[in-house]
Amino acid sequence: MKILQKLKQENRADDMQALVEQIPYAQFLGMKVERKGNELTTVLPFKDMLIGNPNLPAIHGGVLGAFLELTSVIQLLFLTSCESLPRTVDISIDYLRSGKPQDMYGRAIVTRQGRRVANVRAEIWQEEKAKPIAASHGNYLLTPIDS
Repeated sequence: MKILQKLKQENRADDMQALVEQIPYAQFLGMKVERKGNELTTVLPFKDMLIGNPNLPAIHGGVLGAFLELTSVIQLLFLTSCESLPRTVDISIDYLRSGKPQDMYGRAIVTRQGRRVANVRAEIWQEEKAKPIAASHGNYLLTPIDS
């Protein structure tokens, strides 16, 4: 991915917000990244277009899943020396609560990292971190298959 190379050349390899702005779907959602020390928190500001069920109202499950996956990928890029976006091998998502019409926050932990594959667990929440609205466990390919 050219943006990763450009950020490394400019000595901004840890500028994850600049990277997020180059991912079209993350940009469409309005996703942001906050960094405090070695910890990344992803933020998804609420927009009306995120509502999937206007009767409740509740945020669309696809938005929750995409936010979890993007949170995991950004954490992997932050911690590894990947030259391109990690590819999702598989992901399982647990929907725990309805997403209310308000901002969401996410954090991911790399639970295992090998040379080619990494396992990542992510959670997203709204009001309290102790009450996640969804969680995921995914496996991601770090290097291209033909390398």
